[in-house]
Amino acid sequence: MRIIVDRRRCEGHGLCEGMAPELLSADKGRAELLVDGDVPTDQQIAAVTAVRVCPIAALRLI
Repeated sequence: MRIIVDRRRCEGHGLCEGMAPELLSADKGRAELLVDGDVPTDQQIAAVTAVRVCPIAALRLI
């Protein structure tokens, strides 16, 4: 499982960071991945939650 961030859509609300702080950061006004490649198994629930809470659907899982 990987998280894809659509930086053009992201408005920097930071909800994803709140749900998955080990995977995403919104410090620069846009979501940025903190992991390179696949989401670690122990963080997959957090990844799904982060994608679901994004109010403008700027995140997706593949």
